Amino acid sequence: MSGNAAALTMSQAIGLRLADDTPDLRPSWRDRLAQIDLVVDLGDNIGSAEWWRGLATLTLACGAAIATFPGVQPLTSPESTLDAADFNEARAQMIVPLAFGGDTGRHMAATDAVRPLTQTPERPQIELTATLGQGDSFARVLERSGVGSGDAQALASQVSSAVPLADIAPGTRIDLILGRRAARTMPRPVDALAMRARFDLRIEMERIDGRLVMRRIPIAVDATPLRIRGRVGDSLYRSARAAGASPESIQAYLRVIGRQISVGSDIRASDEFDIIVDHRRAETGESETGKLLYAGLVRAGKPRLSMIEWTVDGQTQWFEASGVGQQRGGMVRPTNGRVTSTFGMRRHPILGYTRMHSGVDFGGGYGAPIYAVSDGLVTIAGRTGGFGNYVKLSHGAGLGTGYGHMSRIAVRPGQHVSRGQVIGYIGSSGLSTGPHLHYEVYRNGVPVNPMSVAFVTRAQLEGKALADFRARIRQLTTITPGGALAPVVAKPAEAPKLGSLADVASKRAGGGI
Repeated sequence: MSGNAAALTMSQAIGLRLADDTPDLRPSWRDRLAQIDLVVDLGDNIGSAEWWRGLATLTLACGAAIATFPGVQPLTSPESTLDAADFNEARAQMIVPLAFGGDTGRHMAATDAVRPLTQTPERPQIELTATLGQGDSFARVLERSGVGSGDAQALASQVSSAVPLADIAPGTRIDLILGRRAARTMPRPVDALAMRARFDLRIEMERIDGRLVMRRIPIAVDATPLRIRGRVGDSLYRSARAAGASPESIQAYLRVIGRQISVGSDIRASDEFDIIVDHRRAETGESETGKLLYAGLVRAGKPRLSMIEWTVDGQTQWFEASGVGQQRGGMVRPTNGRVTSTFGMRRHPILGYTRMHSGVDFGGGYGAPIYAVSDGLVTIAGRTGGFGNYVKLSHGAGLGTGYGHMSRIAVRPGQHVSRGQVIGYIGSSGLSTGPHLHYEVYRNGVPVNPMSVAFVTRAQLEGKALADFRARIRQLTTITPGGALAPVVAKPAEAPKLGSLADVASKRAGGGI
């Protein structure tokens, strides 16, 4: 290479470039300041130089805070420039806590003319209402209301002369006016009393010339049964509710007709329900709905079903218009013991030879109860041969049952018994080796296997009972639907008219006395 140009080898050129690009690795003062840890963890590296530096920093910071603390000085309030009269004037218009007298408003401020009362004055009269509870007595209700024991007993005796106290229903409201008493230690006397003693009777009492005067106020009541008719439509229940029947009445109606027909499949939308219930309505507007009296179903204008409740031989059940009662099927077990001997030929345990055993034996403890398997009439009740103490029942349609070896008989001949009724007790009378029940079933007087018989009974009205039954149906079905809602004619009240009780009645209008 010629001239003044410098010539470098490759290694020289690379070495020179590396020397020019190498950065300055010495930290600046900002980096050194940023690396100082002013908040040192005094729980770490205890005793190290860094730890001592952190302790010194904390000591300096605490000292600086204490040195610069300004201190706490009480706040001063300006002196009041109000004199006593101005202060009382301002105080009368303040709202202060009750603990400081509760003065609110200018005219309520206490002055020197106010003196505290020695005792609180009593009200001249107290008006209150007591309620008769379930299982409660009339006198106890009055005593709990503040009436003296003697006055309460006298009032109960006076009220009982108008209505038996047992007839006063639980929940009855008793309106009382208690008068002024002679001393604080004495109970208040009753100045007036008013109550709805019965659905058809209200009683008012008032103290006149030192004695209580009672006034009976009869309430007119219409007892016409309520008849509700309507088309079944999509739902018998909803249609009957829309027509005014109560849920209880509809449920009773469905239970009754459900014994004769299928409610789900035998009733058509075009049919009409006919419901008659016991109903009472007072002139004061209250009403009571009782039990179901008649359940009917009309199809194409003709009665499809007509049923009323009737009592025969002391038993109440629902009968059809033809006089046929409800069907009752099945038998109850005559006693709770197990079967020890079945129907058929067997060797007699006492006589010692084989002969026909015409019933079923049930084991049981001495004195265990024996039940009638179905409704029936007692035809025999007494000592009968080898059966000992024996009872025989007739169930109608040629069917009968017999019960032998009793220790004691609990029925008499001619008595009607119901299914499940106790008719005697297990014993060992007659030809018996131990306490048990010998149970037989008869068909037309001939013993049959009791295990093969299931009773189905249906009551049937005849003669005068049937005539009375049909007359009752005619009486009910002549009732006009909704006729029980006609206005009730008021009854005249008994004199004298008691003025203070009229005031109580006017005050309690809507609650009713």
